[in-house]
Amino acid sequence: MAPFEPASKQGMLAYAAPNFYQPHQARQAIRDAHEKKIPPLLFYYAGLSSVPITRFLAPMGYDGVWIDWEHTPCNVETMTDMVHEAIFMSGGRTIPFVRVPGHDHAAIGWALDAGASVVVPQVETVEQAKHVVSSAKFGVRNSNGSRSAPPFRYIPGLTDTPCYPNKEFWECLNEQAAIMIQVESKLGVENLDAILTECPDIDIVWLGSLDARVSMSLPSNHGMGGAEPEWLEVVELYDATMKKHNKPRGGFSFPNPPFGSAEGLKKASETLSLITVSADVLHLSFLAQDLADCKRIIGESIAEKNGFTAKNGKADA
Repeated sequence: MAPFEPASKQGMLAYAAPNFYQPHQARQAIRDAHEKKIPPLLFYYAGLSSVPITRFLAPMGYDGVWIDWEHTPCNVETMTDMVHEAIFMSGGRTIPFVRVPGHDHAAIGWALDAGASVVVPQVETVEQAKHVVSSAKFGVRNSNGSRSAPPFRYIPGLTDTPCYPNKEFWECLNEQAAIMIQVESKLGVENLDAILTECPDIDIVWLGSLDARVSMSLPSNHGMGGAEPEWLEVVELYDATMKKHNKPRGGFSFPNPPFGSAEGLKKASETLSLITVSADVLHLSFLAQDLADCKRIIGESIAEKNGFTAKNGKADA
């Protein structure tokens, strides 16, 4: 069998639960990517709260979608519909992750009830991390879990089949959905060692370079990093902490200009287990360039018909 064959042929369908009403085995997929058993998970960023766009992109074969509930607020129903569209319309080949708005216990539960894994932003302290993990887990023996079991999310005997035969159903859900935290400040990076020590159930960490640089009063550079000594110190500490805990990392890397390159993506794939490689908002922004190109082309055509050269703007003799 060739390396990575299961994921390359099936996408995340290889990590689907017994039915699409349940979350994927996202924790296992991330671990397998971290251990190089499969390639990095390739995500697109859903920067717009749009069910139709999610439906359109679902069959394209991305391993996952990052639904940004934090910065494109919508009601719970729309978020839930986007999660369902991603799972069902992709035939289980796409894992939805929802970036929740803050650390709210209810928001974390809503995203998980929908069948997604969660991204929790701006985690800076051990106390915050413990709250996040508690909100995402069932049962006090599981990281002091305080998540409420949804009585009507799963249909008894139909959609509540345990994913792992030797575990009770709610324990299975704890093992399926993943928790990603974002550290987005110098303080968060400084506390990351303690966070990962106290909260081993955190599955993956994303260094939020845009927010971190803004919080440090550095040029944002569109989240692309920088060469300032104070920034390099933060990145070095983050790298050392992640290596110490052997914890998977998430990040973005685009394959094409103006925000990326093939070489940059190759380098990112060496260390990242989950990579956001595309975004609906970026591609929609290219519509402005389409319009500019059309105006230029039509303008040149009109000028030529009126006897003007595109080269000097003067009428031909």
